[in-house]
Amino acid sequence: MQAEVRHKQRGNLNAADIRVKRRVRLNWIDAFRFVLLAIGAIAMLFPLFWMVTIALKSNNDVFKIPPEWFPREFHWSNFVTGTKEINFWQTFGNSLFIAITCTIGQIISSVLVGYGLARLKFPGRKLWFSLFVGSLMLPGFVGMIPMFNLYTSIGWYDSWLPIIVPAFFGNATFSFLFVQYIRTISVSFDEAAKIDGASDLYVLLKVLVPMSMPVIMTMVIFAFQGAWNQYLEPLLYIIDPSKWTLSLAMATYTGTYATAWNLFMAADLIYILPMLLLFFFGQKFFMQGLGSMNSAGLK
Repeated sequence: MQAEVRHKQRGNLNAADIRVKRRVRLNWIDAFRFVLLAIGAIAMLFPLFWMVTIALKSNNDVFKIPPEWFPREFHWSNFVTGTKEINFWQTFGNSLFIAITCTIGQIISSVLVGYGLARLKFPGRKLWFSLFVGSLMLPGFVGMIPMFNLYTSIGWYDSWLPIIVPAFFGNATFSFLFVQYIRTISVSFDEAAKIDGASDLYVLLKVLVPMSMPVIMTMVIFAFQGAWNQYLEPLLYIIDPSKWTLSLAMATYTGTYATAWNLFMAADLIYILPMLLLFFFGQKFFMQGLGSMNSAGLK
């Protein structure tokens, strides 16, 4: 009996030791993950911190060696001066109008195309989908010269039309994402709505779109970011300074011999503000959309 009791006690001690070792191992793994995430967060936030620091310094303090991590005196006037150096607010409004219009056009057209490829049955559907996927492999520069010649010949040069109009003809990437997402939604929802007499458009707008808000918000963020940050297309098509986007106006800060980096960074902080606000208010849907795309992207 005593031998059996000792054996049980040893077994209990061994099990307790194993649990303690597992906890220690998990604690070390969690600590290692935390350190990696902290390093990654610092690496990503440091450029923003440095932008704010430079924006609040005088231009002479920007080039001090060794660099000062915090400004000795906060020059809040840099934000006022920085927006006066260029036609900031007019170009800001131009960029905002173009970005919102392009985002609306890309989302509407991509949702319609994605729904057609995912739900409607028509001859050549698989071929069209394959062409869409194949077009993702082509760089955007391939059609630049033909499109420039086309827009020039129809009188669209020096206007916003070459930037805005193509957005209403779909985006292959967004259409692909929407196709892959709604394929994860059961067709029974469509069939139930059609039994009640719903049309395809009603099914799309009232059934699938509300269920697809995570991926749609992800598309909105990416579409707005792409339209807001575009530089090459405005540089190629727009000549009149009153029609410039903010990205073109910001490029004029870079001088031949000197650049006022403190004013540039102050204006640049205002430049990135719409993107920060959009991500802040849409981050819930954005994270849900990324998670859903991870599970549906390869299906």
